[in-house]
Amino acid sequence: TEWERLSGTTFSGVYAQMASVHMEQYGTTREHLSRVAVKNHENGAKNPHAQLGFECSLEDAQSAPVVADPLNLYHCCPTSDGAACALIVSEDVVDDYTDDPIRVAGVGAGSDTVGLFQRDTYTGVPASQRAAETAYEMADIDPDDLDFAEVHDCFAIAELLAYEDLGFCEPGEAGQLIESGATALGGDLPVNTSGGLKSKGHPIGATGAGQVVEAYKQLSGNAGERQVE
Repeated sequence: TEWERLSGTTFSGVYAQMASVHMEQYGTTREHLSRVAVKNHENGAKNPHAQLGFECSLEDAQSAPVVADPLNLYHCCPTSDGAACALIVSEDVVDDYTDDPIRVAGVGAGSDTVGLFQRDTYTGVPASQRAAETAYEMADIDPDDLDFAEVHDCFAIAELLAYEDLGFCEPGEAGQLIESGATALGGDLPVNTSGGLKSKGHPIGATGAGQVVEAYKQLSGNAGERQVE
């Protein structure tokens, strides 16, 4: 917000504060943050459209220069140039466009204050929680029914928070989830098969549409080396 920027706070600074509180409250570690980067770079290396389409080792991710403690360079996504498009039509005209459509089973939306100082919690995003609950209810599913997910990993801690906000694990257990390998390609619930914002890139306005494109590719069986079985 305007007041936070006056004190020199940046996006990386905001997420660094969230990471610090999560680490203090739940025992999340820098290694957990680095494992998010390693996983997403591994996926991004299989994506020809990724900006940073190369793998990185845990050692590389651990030893990168600090940006805003505890976040280092490998815990932060790049800002990218890019474009994405998704054609969404009603059921009554879908046959005019394709013989094999992907149908949207549920949607949800939520909003919250931008200012971190105005939030009730530093270790979750209530807007994401409300949006997920609405979408799950509309689709008549729960998190255990998901085969994969694309989440907003502008910073590594954001992906860990998404695990908890979307119900992939209980609050405070995101570090254990990434460490278990469950969210890796081939795990029980692959997350950010595209490489995420961390590897694929963050073209701001096109980022969300790019995640929809990855979901379409996965659901239509056209994700190549990244295909979830």
